[in-house]
Amino acid sequence: MAVLIGTRDGVFRIATVPVTDAELVIDSGDTPRIRTFPTIDGVFAATKSGLYRSTDDGQTWENLSVPQDEVYSVVASPDSECIYAGTHPAHLYVSTDGGDHWRELDGFQDLPSRDQWHTPRHRNEAHVRSLSVHSETPDRVIAGVEVGGVHLSEDQGETWTERRDGVHDDVHHVLVLGPDEYVASCGDGLYRTRDAGQSWTRLDTGLDHRYFREAFTFDGRLYAAAARSSPGTWRGENGADAMLVESTDDGDTLETTSYPGGPDEVVLAWTAIDGDVLAGTNDGRIIRRDADGTWTDAGHVPAGIRSLSA
Repeated sequence: MAVLIGTRDGVFRIATVPVTDAELVIDSGDTPRIRTFPTIDGVFAATKSGLYRSTDDGQTWENLSVPQDEVYSVVASPDSECIYAGTHPAHLYVSTDGGDHWRELDGFQDLPSRDQWHTPRHRNEAHVRSLSVHSETPDRVIAGVEVGGVHLSEDQGETWTERRDGVHDDVHHVLVLGPDEYVASCGDGLYRTRDAGQSWTRLDTGLDHRYFREAFTFDGRLYAAAARSSPGTWRGENGADAMLVESTDDGDTLETTSYPGGPDEVVLAWTAIDGDVLAGTNDGRIIRRDADGTWTDAGHVPAGIRSLSA
């Protein structure tokens, strides 16, 4: 089974773990998301030069021509009828024919806070950083906006409700644990909701680190990683000062663990392969969690890792 790796320079494909050879398969530039979905064929790469799809294990790719070039997120509905794409600037599009044609979901622009969404270091505009659905709520779409908060639609993206009260508005990723339970990784904290965002609980109150990029769950264990501050500080005198945490109770308690590359390197991406968890860091390192719970070095790719998919 191949692993597809979204990096700052495009998408790499590796055939084995540990890494023996990494092939650049899309020269697409920055690639925030690589994703597969249970009900739709292929793998999707959301990149700053478009949304790409491969149906041959990442060997060849087709640009699906989303109206905005900079695609930050993608998700497919559980019935495979809809593919949603989130972009920069923050717009949302849907395709009902497998990506051949796209329609903007204009209701997303009608949210009351829309005029407040902006990210100073991204041309003072926001982007849809995360899109999620759950099989038990197939018409519900959950969107995380950097910077703009969490928002929810119950009608396949036509109309929207804000779920941003109680969660930091710099949203990097929303992990769906159940139909109403989500974990949001934010620029200032890790948050959980058990009522579809109507209320939020902060999970990182016992930690010194506040900058979370993405959480992951596998085999009953929650994984998350954080840096002490935002990426602009990671190359300074003190480095990223990063940490990796694990939880067996959905985040109620977070236990720190050591890992190759830490604390200088930040884990930004996750996937699972052959029953093991893989993670990727901002310096291009891949690490693997062994059966005894220790993390080992599994090799490098030539650019900082942004996303992973097995």
